[in-house]
Amino acid sequence: MNLWPIAELLPHSGNMILLDEVIRFGAEDVETRLTVRPGGLFSLADGSLPAWVGVELMAQTVAAYAGCQARQAGEPVKMGFLLGTRSFKCNVEHFPLGAELQISALCSLRDDNGMGVFECHIKGPNIQAEARLNVFCPPHIDSYLTEPAA
Repeated sequence: MNLWPIAELLPHSGNMILLDEVIRFGAEDVETRLTVRPGGLFSLADGSLPAWVGVELMAQTVAAYAGCQARQAGEPVKMGFLLGTRSFKCNVEHFPLGAELQISALCSLRDDNGMGVFECHIKGPNIQAEARLNVFCPPHIDSYLTEPAA
């Protein structure tokens, strides 16, 4: 299995890419990794990340899943939308500096119109977070990004 650099899998750029790498991906799931470092886009003064950033880590993990699927099929990576989440739960207020986080996403529902639901988890030293993410990756994304003519 070929694992691509994270920047080739996400429709993000620069410091908006929060993940370090894809560890593994399969037909219905993916695992990514991040080591919390100082100076990141959402870093606090002590270098830690607020726990709410976990939702974005999960969303980028889902995007990495879609990116892996696209690359494997020889297709370009497409942008998608995070529609929302249900019951984000986390046992810490922040992810400490130096913590290695493993983020997983399992596709529990996907339809032909681009709607998907993913069960996501973040695990690290004394860290547990979970949420269900609702996402949308329409087949013809351009129609959602252009304004109608007046």
